[in-house]
Formats: sequence, structure tokens, C-alpha cells
Amino acid sequence: MPRLRQVGRDAAHPLAKTIYKMLFGERDPVVEPGTETGTPGNWWTVFALVPDVFDHAVAGFQLYRSPNRKLDPKYRELGQLRAGWARGSQFVYSQHCKAARGVGLSEDKIANIAAWQTAECYSPVERALLAYTDALVHDGGRTADGVFEALKAHLSDEEILEFTYVTALYDFHAVISKALKLEYDDVPDRMVEVSAPKGAGGDVMRMVDR
Repeated sequence: MPRLRQVGRDAAHPLAKTIYKMLFGERDPVVEPGTETGTPGNWWTVFALVPDVFDHAVAGFQLYRSPNRKLDPKYRELGQLRAGWARGSQFVYSQHCKAARGVGLSEDKIANIAAWQTAECYSPVERALLAYTDALVHDGGRTADGVFEALKAHLSDEEILEFTYVTALYDFHAVISKALKLEYDDVPDRMVEVSAPKGAGGDVMRMVDR
């Protein structure tokens, strides 16, 4: 379950009610969760706690999908997909596998996103975008000059700004989903102590003293 309470259909504000109807039909998504893509749908019901935050997030989705964007949607989805993988968000990664197919990204490119550095299916511009994505997610934006030069060899400044904004936005969503245990990110933390065999001593490093 999410770490925060959810807002049911009757208590939702107008935009949330509209989105609920689109995603859940006549169901109350708190009582009867589930979207057509298989997610519980609790990202929406938790974000609806704060109506203007919900509206701001929805506006962000509309912005990056706008026909006014100069960036190729395939490049956009490549960044979102890698951001989900790199940040370790099962939700963002899984949903953007589907979204990537929707804009025509090949199965080969989707399947190799985890090991893009050694995959041969990506074009030079795609490799530059993936390297940049890792700089945004893994390195907090610290980007080598060579990576940026590769981007500028293929893309306009406007396209690079759009890619930066959307990719960072989805790193942000991945972090939030993990923190609040939303959707597919409602999983136990794997960092737990693994018990030693019964009767073992407490000093696990005593062998180095022998």
C-alpha cells in the first residue's frame, strides 16, 4: 500500500475526477483499483491529496506530449526509459517500456536499455542521449564536455533543453514513486541483514586476524 492516504472519487477535485473517469470508468479507484495497463493506479489517488500539485503534474505530462515539442518522441522515451532503469523505479521503467513501443521504439532498443553501453542497436545520437541520461540520473547533472559535444553534433539547443527537462522530470517521478511506495514501487527494501548460520560468532571479520 502507498505510504500516504488516497483520495476516493467523491472527494476528488474536478480535474482528478475527470482523470479518474478516464482511467477507472465509474469505479472508485480506492475501493476498486486497477488501470487497463495493469497498474493499481494509486499514483493518481495519492497525488490527488493536494489538488494543485496534481494539476501541476498533469500539466507536465501534457507539456512533454505536446505537438509543440521539437524533440523526437522516440528520443524522449529513450531518456524516460533509461531514467526509470537507472533510478531503480519499476513503475517508471515498466510504464515507459509500453510508452516506448507506442512511439515506435524497437524491441531491441527497449530490451537493451540496461546495458546500452555495449549494445550495438543504438545510433550515435541515441548513445549520446543515453550517456547524458546517466549523467543526469547517476551523476546529478555533472556532464562531461564530450557528452555534450556529441549531443550538439546531432540536436538543436531547443531539443537538448526539452530532453533535459523531460528526463529530469521522470527521474523526479521515479524518486517520488519509490519514496511513497506508489504503483510497482511498493516493494520491500532488499537491504536487510542476512543472518549468519546458527552458532557462528559475532565478529564477522575475525578470520583476518588468524
